[in-house]
Amino acid sequence: MNKDIISGKWKQIKGKAQARWGDLTDDVFDVAEGDGKYLAGKLQEQYGWERDRAEKEVQDFERTLN
Repeated sequence: MNKDIISGKWKQIKGKAQARWGDLTDDVFDVAEGDGKYLAGKLQEQYGWERDRAEKEVQDFERTLN
């Protein structure tokens, strides 16, 4: 799924993302609005993950949306 589609459907997708990464706040998801790089950065901060793991988490999440 490409970034434009994710951004366009962000309000529907946001709930699924919050269920997956419950430690992130509503504000993080509101600012992210489908921006995978931003979301990966916040996952790194919150969970202490390496960049590669955070980006893989976001990619895996995007694949579940197809």
